[in-house]
Amino acid sequence: MDLPPRVIEVDDTLTLRAFDAEADLPEFFRVIEESLEHLRPWMPWVAEHGLARTIDFLARRAEHWASGDGFTYAIVLDGAIVGACGLFRRDSTQDEVREIGYWLHPAATGRGVATRTARGLVDQAFRLPGVDVVEVVHDVANLASGAVPARLGFSEYLRRPNEPLAPAETGEHQVWRLTRREAEAGSATKAS
Repeated sequence: MDLPPRVIEVDDTLTLRAFDAEADLPEFFRVIEESLEHLRPWMPWVAEHGLARTIDFLARRAEHWASGDGFTYAIVLDGAIVGACGLFRRDSTQDEVREIGYWLHPAATGRGVATRTARGLVDQAFRLPGVDVVEVVHDVANLASGAVPARLGFSEYLRRPNEPLAPAETGEHQVWRLTRREAEAGSATKAS
């Protein structure tokens, strides 16, 4: 099974790296704690956040990685964890489709970190055999999350109903898509 690298050097200041459950726990827990109010409107897991849940989340990352079910990275900016991101396949999606997701500490927003992170994940997704489509899915009201795929050349693919689980969710998800062909055409355009 082909797996993405455990460390992705996005640029001189931004790295995505697989979590080290034990070593990353204190810093990652602090980042979550400081981000709770920022994340609460959109992230259902915030309602059940706690140290035990964070320990469990980090402990399961290695298992998910080894099975190929999902690849979760710490977003590291200038040497400090500022969020998390992932590349995964939902049970309901086709084999050639992968989804990416991301969240940031509020102090890291508005600086292009989410866009650069997503670009790094997209590049890795298309290096995996058989992956032809990358999606970003978010609640239609979460405009900040939607700005990222728009900047990266994704197309609005569809809207679908979804049970609202977080306070600001509307019950409708926006699905963005980027195909391998579109990504390659975009890279060729940027290179010329």
